[in-house]
Parts: sequence; structure tokens; C-alpha cells
Amino acid sequence: MAKSPEVEHPKKAFGWAARDSSGILSPLKFSRRATGEKDVTFKILYCGICHSDLHMVKNEWGMSTYPLVPGHEIVGVVTEVGSKVHRFKVGDKVGVGCLVGACRSCNDCSNNLENYCPKAILTYGAVYHDGTTTYGGYSDIMVADEHFVIRIPDNLPLDAGAPLLCAGITVYSPLKFYGLDKPGLHVGVVGLGGLGHVAVKFAKAMGVKITVISTSPNKKTEALEHLGADSFLVSTDQGQIQAALGTLDGIIDTVSAVHPLLPLIGLLKSHGKLIMVGAPEKPLELPIFPILLGRKIVGGSCIGGLKETQEMIDFAAKHNITADIEVIPIDYVNTAMERLVKADVRYRFVIDIGNTLKVSS
Repeated sequence: MAKSPEVEHPKKAFGWAARDSSGILSPLKFSRRATGEKDVTFKILYCGICHSDLHMVKNEWGMSTYPLVPGHEIVGVVTEVGSKVHRFKVGDKVGVGCLVGACRSCNDCSNNLENYCPKAILTYGAVYHDGTTTYGGYSDIMVADEHFVIRIPDNLPLDAGAPLLCAGITVYSPLKFYGLDKPGLHVGVVGLGGLGHVAVKFAKAMGVKITVISTSPNKKTEALEHLGADSFLVSTDQGQIQAALGTLDGIIDTVSAVHPLLPLIGLLKSHGKLIMVGAPEKPLELPIFPILLGRKIVGGSCIGGLKETQEMIDFAAKHNITADIEVIPIDYVNTAMERLVKADVRYRFVIDIGNTLKVSS
């Protein structure tokens, strides 16, 4: 008979978990493994709420197991390190993103692309090497192999830096890989949410001209004046779209809802690249002729490897890039999830774990 989450491991832990596909979160006592020789244990201070947390608590991707403790934008301070840990010491500021394990031997792992490893282990809702369930950052402590731990530079605030561990790397990696990070290029960002607003900040720091593409006209002032985008297109305004045809070198599409790709492909120059980083629940329709007529590319990207994630965090610290956040107490998390469904957040909820997560008796 399987052990309960509370007694699987020796370290007592406490967090908030969904028990079923209603997605309602409530307190849960569980356990973490003892600090192994290559492990880093840290006290969690903040954890961002990612849109994928919402999908997972409600089992909208059909892969959730319960109880499920979400959270993969996790930051805190090291409290213990294993005997063979060389990169971290007690007191260091650290983070864990979407991954806590991989095979470390396949071609992807050998090329610092653990995120594409067929045996990659997600930070929560997955099965770890020892056969136990992984639990995320809506909790008080974290134990992770040092390979999957990111150093947080001192000048990067922990609360506003936390979302970079998922949202940040999700947009930074495709900008770099697809060559859309060159000064003078003109790149579109579709969707001005948790991912999109960070994409604008990274691209601007790289010297890229940015057009924000949104269904919401009321986000224009925000995009141009607050985030520093160069222009703004309302994607449902045919006049605006027609006027901008063939003007973009690339597009980062962050939208997780079903939406038409045809207008976006039309905005690309010949040889332009439409890169998908959002994850709609249902397949999108892909018109082929507009891709053929211009030798255009539709690509994808999913988070990033650990080396690139550290590179991204260091770049963010150098250029003072943080997420725009709303800090919330843990007992507000269910309301936050309801607001996230309505896109009622500017632009990322971050849970103040350190000050508001208290073990109930």
C-alpha cells in the first residue's frame, strides 16, 4: 500500500494542495526527502502563480495526480546543503523553476537542454527518481539536486524575480534560439499577460523593436508608456492588421487560448518566424499557403535548460528586469486562481510564502 504524502519522507513539509479537479486548494501536510549529498534545501519565501498551475490543479491537460501542490516559480534562502554540493552554501538566495530532474545522459541533457529530456521530471505532479511524487512551491521548504537550483543575484528582488523562473525563461529562450535577439530587428509579442509583459522587457533590453499585439485596446497605454513597446496592434482590427502586413521579423505568441494564426503569419516578413510559447488546450488551425508564400517558419519553445535559465536570471539582474507582480497571502490563492481565469492580474500573482504560510495544527 502506498504511503501517504505525510510519511513518504523524513522532512516534514506544509503547503496548499488541490485534492481533485475542482482545483480548490487547501492546506496539506506532506514530506520532503532528507538532504542528500548533492541536494540543496531551502526555505521558500515566494512562489509565483503560473497559468500552467491553473491548468494542472483542474487537470485540464489530463495528466494531474492528487494531492497536487503546484508552483514552479520558487525562490528562497538555503538552509542546508549536501556534502558534495559545491555551488551553494547556507544563506544563498536560490530558485527552482519547472524542472527538478532529468536523465543527465541523453543528447538533450548533454547539450544543456534538460527541458527537452524525454525523462525530464517536473517540479510538481511528477514521479521523482525514487518513485515518490514531486510537490511544488506553494509550500514551506524545497529540496532539490543542486544541478536544478538557480543562483539568484543579490540585486534581483526575490518576489518580482520569482516569475522569471518560468515566464522569464519561456520567452528568453526562443528570442535567443531563433535569433530574434539582434538589435534592430522588429518582433511582435502576442498577448500582454504574465509571459508577454516579460517578453517585451527582455526584447527591449536586447535592443529589439517591439510591437505588442493584443485583443484588448485598453492595454495600449500600458504597453507603450509603461513597458516601452514601440507600437501596438489590436489583433481584431482589420485595418490595423492590414497596415502592418509584412513588417515583423518574428513573433513570440504567448497566448494560451484558442486563437487564429492567419493574421499573425501575415504580419511576418518573408523568412519571418512565428514562435509559439503558449499552450492552448485545443489544436490551432495552421494555414499552410501563407507559410509557403514567404518561406516562413512556425516554431515552438518550452522553458529552457538550466544553463540558459541561469544566463537569463543573470541577464535580468544586469538589466533590472523583473515581473510586474501582485503579492498575495497564501489564503488568497483560490481567489487568485479565479481572477487568473479572467486575466484579472497585472501581470503575475506571487504568493508571500515566508510571511503568510502557517502550519495549521
